[in-house]
Amino acid sequence: MNSPVAPPLVVFANFLSDLAVDLSQGRVLETWAQQAPRKVWLLRAGDVLVAPGRLSGEFRRYVSDLTGVGPDDAGVIEVPPAGAVPLADAVRTAGLVERVRLHARGPGTALLPTAPDASAIEFARELGITVHPYATADDAAAALKATMLLNTKAGFRRVAEQLGMRLPEGVVCGRNEVESAVRSLLGRHEQVVVKPDRSAGGHGMRFLSARDVRGTAPLRLDAVGGPQGLWVVEEYIPVAASVSVQMENTPAGPRMLFSGAMRTVQGSFSGYASPLPPDSAHAAGDLERWGTALGRHLADRGHLGPFGVDALIGTDGVVYAGESNVRRTATTTPHAMVMRLTAASGPPRPAWMVDKRRTRIPFTFAQAAARLRQFGLAFDPDSGEGVVLHADEPLDGRTWRYTVIAGHADTVRAREAALESALEFEPT
Repeated sequence: MNSPVAPPLVVFANFLSDLAVDLSQGRVLETWAQQAPRKVWLLRAGDVLVAPGRLSGEFRRYVSDLTGVGPDDAGVIEVPPAGAVPLADAVRTAGLVERVRLHARGPGTALLPTAPDASAIEFARELGITVHPYATADDAAAALKATMLLNTKAGFRRVAEQLGMRLPEGVVCGRNEVESAVRSLLGRHEQVVVKPDRSAGGHGMRFLSARDVRGTAPLRLDAVGGPQGLWVVEEYIPVAASVSVQMENTPAGPRMLFSGAMRTVQGSFSGYASPLPPDSAHAAGDLERWGTALGRHLADRGHLGPFGVDALIGTDGVVYAGESNVRRTATTTPHAMVMRLTAASGPPRPAWMVDKRRTRIPFTFAQAAARLRQFGLAFDPDSGEGVVLHADEPLDGRTWRYTVIAGHADTVRAREAALESALEFEPT
């Protein structure tokens, strides 16, 4: 019996979104949007990708060779930059709405946004389509209040306390209350962390000790959030590892997708490895329990689709919940790509990792892919293992994003070590 054909998708790479970050942080959002080409890995025949910027023909052919979806089988609509505005606004400014509408005429077509924000939902209504995986755009809109709240640090902390998650000692407060909260916590802890409610990439975050608040000089905070924005002040936990669990809400309830350990550079996300390494494996129970509780909380408020919980493991081995992301993240598309590429002949539970590194010299996409083949590292569809360049050629020709896939984490690490020679990475 043939499986039913899934309705077509408009894959909407709206990295520029106010779901978790103020649009005033345009520089951060525009940097995120440079990763939009990776969404092409989600395309099936009949789908269309709407993405900011350009995708190279070389990258599209590379993806096509591995997925079997030819460039003529799925569309790509490249949207010219329009500044720090939602992608739907950029589509309208470029006069591309009707072109998107042509791809959205198939029965059951749905919008698959990176961030299910108000702008994306309104754009789906304008096109007369649903928002995946909701039955209607109205259902997506009904869940938006909870989605917005759980993409903020203050909102997560309040809900996490209600759900019994273990958190660092801390408080949610207004900007004019931050200094007193800092001084109070420093009476019990050597160091504290100050986080703006809506920020990304560590922007606006402060690490403070008693020497930073001596005297009467006012505490200087970043402009993030403005005078009315909320802040979270927490005790600083010495970190042994940063970990996360990624799940999705389905009509049947929360479903675990994967967990793993984050790689960071100066506190900012760089990469990810799944499954959890041995020194972090004890966090799995807390992560799944917390993720399931959050999923049920979100489901009660109408949310369907992906979400995740980030946590940290202290140097004493204790696991603390940190924040939630109720949207597609830097790991959800690579994971979907891994599962797609390994479905036919790969390992049943593949280990994988994503990261980015700078090469000593610039390469074109064709040159980088050739290097992988030359060193025997290129992804092999027959074995379901190898290295994939999951994003397009970087603007500088040197900062490459890649995924390593294998049957075991040890093999992933060995292949990544070999990749360092193949692409001539700069030392870290």
